[in-house]
Amino acid sequence: MDVLSDVLRGLRLEGALFLHAEFGEPWCVQAPAGAQLALMLPVQATRLAICHLVLEGSCRVQWGEGQGLPMRPGDVVVLPRGEPHCLASGVGAGAVSLQHLVAPRLPDLTRIRYGGPGDRTRLVCGWLALERGHGHPLLDALPSAFLTSLAQRPCGGWLTQSVLYALDESAQGRPGADLVGARVAEALFVEALRGHLDGHPDHPPGWTMGSQDPQIGRCLSLLHGQPARAWDLASLAHEVGVSRSVLAARFQQLVGMAPMHYLARWRLVLAARLLGEPRNSVARVCEAVGYASESAFHRAFKREYGLAPGHWRRRAQRSEAAMPGVGVDAGAASSDD
Repeated sequence: MDVLSDVLRGLRLEGALFLHAEFGEPWCVQAPAGAQLALMLPVQATRLAICHLVLEGSCRVQWGEGQGLPMRPGDVVVLPRGEPHCLASGVGAGAVSLQHLVAPRLPDLTRIRYGGPGDRTRLVCGWLALERGHGHPLLDALPSAFLTSLAQRPCGGWLTQSVLYALDESAQGRPGADLVGARVAEALFVEALRGHLDGHPDHPPGWTMGSQDPQIGRCLSLLHGQPARAWDLASLAHEVGVSRSVLAARFQQLVGMAPMHYLARWRLVLAARLLGEPRNSVARVCEAVGYASESAFHRAFKREYGLAPGHWRRRAQRSEAAMPGVGVDAGAASSDD
């Protein structure tokens, strides 16, 4: 079971390489939180993950209370929960709001140029719409921001060229450019995430740390591969080949919760995804995620997401049907509510 792919499917990422920006030193751009950006941009989502790839030049990204990192060509920074942040060439420039640069050009964004007469920095900014919901195990485990150097990744050259290709596709207005951009944006997010996981084995407790442990990784693979099975601690321990006490203690230490608690949360994440697929009824989803009682499923789902499963299903399918086309470097971002 490819647990990372399964967890990413639960996020229901829908993305587009949205903005190709060129800045001249000195410059400083302040970006608001993803939820605020979503109100401004033509997207259906209420939450956005954000990524920035440096194509040329250099800059610094800052977020939170003084946290920041320098960025060079090939570096991509991801803010998975859409933290407000600042991109800048350095000292000597007052901050301008991203809304100030983008809003006058909506809905037909073209390549944005801003700043002084100094050295150029070219960036591609991606917005990835996330399905509404709470408590996703991957998002919960990730830091507010993380940086990966594509130059250090096996597919870095290919992926950078794919970004440039997607930008050209959109600029030329070729049929299918929207889908190309969305898929390249998702690939960029996944590769940045894999680089982060490879480079930080000392994660705090959470899904990312547990997934890299041989025994707990095996346990997670079993839970994701057979979520509807009537698992208990004894059957999981037997499959993994350890005692119940060892499995319980190690899972709690690495993931931060008990195995059955994790399974209960994952079943609801999976249910939210399945309810968005037109062929699935509430009863079918209830069975697919391992609930013997529809009433118990109804209560658990509403407690987690604030909506009854049927209401969630109708809303998700309306959003899917109404989802607009997407643009890359030209104006509209792909989204999934």
